[in-house]
Parts: sequence; C-alpha cells; structure tokens
Amino acid sequence: MSGSVPIDRSTTWPYEDGEPGVFSYARFSSPTVAEAERALGELDGGEALLFASGAAASAAVVLALLSPGQTVALAEGAYYGTGVLFAELERWGVRHVEFDQTGPPPVEADLVWIEAPSNPFLTMPDFEAATALSAPVVCDSTAATPLHVKPLERGCDVALHSATKGLAGHDDALVGALVVGDPDTAARLREFRSRTGPIAAPDVAWLLLRGLQTLEVRVARQTESANAIAEQLRAHPAVAIVRHPGFGPLMSFDVTDADAARRVETSTRLIANKTSLGGVTSRLEARSRWEGERVPAGLLRLSVGLEDPQELWDDLAQALAG
Repeated sequence: MSGSVPIDRSTTWPYEDGEPGVFSYARFSSPTVAEAERALGELDGGEALLFASGAAASAAVVLALLSPGQTVALAEGAYYGTGVLFAELERWGVRHVEFDQTGPPPVEADLVWIEAPSNPFLTMPDFEAATALSAPVVCDSTAATPLHVKPLERGCDVALHSATKGLAGHDDALVGALVVGDPDTAARLREFRSRTGPIAAPDVAWLLLRGLQTLEVRVARQTESANAIAEQLRAHPAVAIVRHPGFGPLMSFDVTDADAARRVETSTRLIANKTSLGGVTSRLEARSRWEGERVPAGLLRLSVGLEDPQELWDDLAQALAG
C-alpha cells in the first residue's frame, strides 16, 4: 500500500558479494517500481511492467516482438494515438492494417491489437475471434481497467494500460503498463525496456500505488454515474447517438455538427473542457480537433468523474440547450 511503501529515488545500489543484486541500476528496476508492478500484476493476473507512458508501452510491444516486414492488425476506431504511433513505426518496416474488432482479424496479422472498449467508439472486441489466430494478441484495456476486463483471462497475451487514466486516477501521474502471462514474453519486454530506457520513475510508481488503493470505489461510482447520464443523454433531443458499454466512466455522444460540439464543450461549467479520461474530475471534448474526419464532426467524448451525478447532468443539460 502506498502509505507504507517508501519512494526510493536511488539510481544505483551496491553489488552483493561482487554481483548485481535484485536492484543495481534504476533503468532496470527500482524498489518502488517493483512494488507497483507487483500490485498491478496481482490485479490483472500476470507479470506487470511499468513504462514512462502508455505510448512508450505500446512502442515497446511492437519493437520488442516484431521485425521489419511484419504486420499489426489494429482495431478500427481504437485510440487514435495508437494508429499515429504505428504510422511512425512504418519507417522501421512494420506495417499496420485496420479491421473490425467485432469480427475476426486478418489472417496475415503477426500481431493483433484490440481495445476493450475502443476509444472513442466504445465497441467491444470479439475475444474468441481475436485469439483464434496463432498471432499474439495485445488488448488495450485502459478504459475498462482490470475491474471490468482482464484480457489475459480472455486469452490475450498482453494487457496494455495507459495507467495515467483510471489506474492512477488523479491526473498527476504519466505512466503506462504492460501485463503479460507468458514468462518468456515478459522477459523479452523487460530486456527491451532495460536496453531502451522507458521505465517509469519511482515517484510516478508511488502515485500509481496510491491510485490502485481507491480504484474499486472510484470506478464503481463513475460507472453508476455514467450509466445514469448515458440514459439521460439518450432521451435528449439534441443528441443523435450515445455510446457507452455499460461500465466505466468513458462514453461518447454525437450532436448535430462541429459547431454544435464546440458550443457544448465550451458551455459546461462543472465539467472541464480538456482531454484524457478516467480521472476524479469530469471532462468533455470534441474529438474531431484531434482525430479529424476519422470521427463524426459532432462527436463529444465524456469521462465521468466523482462529482454529484445530478449536478453533472444539470451542467450537460444547460450546455446542450445553449
């Protein structure tokens, strides 16, 4: 627990009888990072490795497990930053193709990448179809957290988290995580992380430990509030479609067009107009500013926090009426 785990900011530790011990150099691991990895691994059912961000964790999977000429099958509508990252990696000879994750991935895939649920379209993957191929499967379960989806139990090889979001939960820790079931895959990812250096810092690991202490009660409150707000949004005449999987804080909904979306996102008073998700404070943004024509022009992404749900709805209602 974070109250009893010290933050060890050391970068080096003495050898033991002339040989490196469990900890020797902070680029490999450190006591606070190791404790956060233990706690997250226990929660998600595998061996956890922390990274400096979710993007760093994503890059590590591809670069550590694939070679030039191989292909990632990426779920359509998944977090746009993942596709941007994969486009960047094409210069190293790794290509990617998109597929509908509610069905089977293409058979030529060397790595299957799904998202549960997808962000911002909130679709859920067909786990059975995704894991039917011989290719390893990565599942980004950032929005679900291990409380609602445990990818390793669904047959996936790697669970990925932008732990900045719900796991840390307080908008003050940039951190990513991979949770792996196979010891050899975990060893390869740990080797790659040690060689390339994108490990999380001890202070950030401590903040993640703090967030894990309250994860269950936070997500339960967010889910209850989000379910109520999604139901109210579905009945509102200014809203064309609402997407919410029935759990977690994340949803999206469409208004008429980009101008309407801008009016709504800039008219809320309690709900912040900012990016990210999973924090204790609610936030709303028009995703077309980041994703362009990839999303409907009027799509708004809402992450529900811990505020009073009636006050949140009142804020949304006045913004939608503006």
